[in-house]
Amino acid sequence: MTEDVTDESTGRIARVRDLLEGQNTLGNSTKFWYGFLVVVGVVFVYPLFTNPYILKVNTNYFIWILLALSLAVVWGYTGIFNFGQTAFFGVGGYTFGIVGITLIDVTGGTNVAIVAAVVVAAIASALLGYFMFYGEISGLYVAILTLAVALTGNLILTRTTNTTIGAAELGGNNGITGIPSLTLGAGPMSFKLGITVQYYLVAALLVATYLGLRILLNSYYGYVLLAIREDEDRTRMFGYDVRNLKLISFSLTASLAGFAGALYAAWGNFIDPSIMGLTLASLPIIWVTVGGRDTLIGPIVAAYALQSMSTKLSTVGSGYTNIFLGAVFVLVVLFFPDGLIPAIVNWWEDRKQGAAESDSRRSAEVDA
Repeated sequence: MTEDVTDESTGRIARVRDLLEGQNTLGNSTKFWYGFLVVVGVVFVYPLFTNPYILKVNTNYFIWILLALSLAVVWGYTGIFNFGQTAFFGVGGYTFGIVGITLIDVTGGTNVAIVAAVVVAAIASALLGYFMFYGEISGLYVAILTLAVALTGNLILTRTTNTTIGAAELGGNNGITGIPSLTLGAGPMSFKLGITVQYYLVAALLVATYLGLRILLNSYYGYVLLAIREDEDRTRMFGYDVRNLKLISFSLTASLAGFAGALYAAWGNFIDPSIMGLTLASLPIIWVTVGGRDTLIGPIVAAYALQSMSTKLSTVGSGYTNIFLGAVFVLVVLFFPDGLIPAIVNWWEDRKQGAAESDSRRSAEVDA
């Protein structure tokens, strides 16, 4: 009986790993998953050993990581260079702020505001994507157009000083203030999330998003996305509707960015037009490039590390942050064009292979 239960458990684990593992993602070994569980464990026990301020800062980092993952999928795996991913991040944040402020007294929670943020980001990206992909716009022109959309959004929002939508004042350059924190439930059953609970929620969402994207990218759909990235014309010749698949990828990742934007607005109770500015538009590009754009782990590590360092440097001066990020970006592009994480993995694999070959030669010499 015990052996049957053990075999059944082993079979379930194997089936789950089959979904999570594949050639499209780094980390397909038992050691990796042990390490993954250790990291997740550290993340979830971390609140026991730190203060609320540090937790709030780390929650912000997790939100930025969600944005980095959204760009990694659409750019790294689909080959769509979206330079305006922060446009949908901003759309999600502003939608959450407007709907949240307007309906918080009616619904008692921010559930509707979160859904609205995702839906509006999805619709906006679908409209833009339709005209781009069905208009046969590709390559560098997509990057230029998406960046133009982000900068246009920034320009429009800066001119909304006396504009009110619902109960929310857009505030122009000053942005929307008084955005409600995450409040789940409805009416008298609603409850506002404190700093620690919000940290746990965003951390859990990040883990779920990472695992979900692994399943997606290692599925049949994920392989088709890579085929589009590698050779769009050949993929079309095999009978795939490339334009529709690119539109789906573009819209899904924009929805994730919009969701991250909603979490950001709820986290800081504030959002302003700079979220769609050139500086912030370049940050996800830097994170994904430094970490490795054809990985998921790379952008996670790079976004967290670079944001942590940027926060520390900002206490000295904002100029130092830009210099640091620019220097890291240039050095990685010059010396590690595939990203730091893939470079480290390749180095480790070469080292293990070299050690194995050396041991094999020694064994052959001993036998001789």
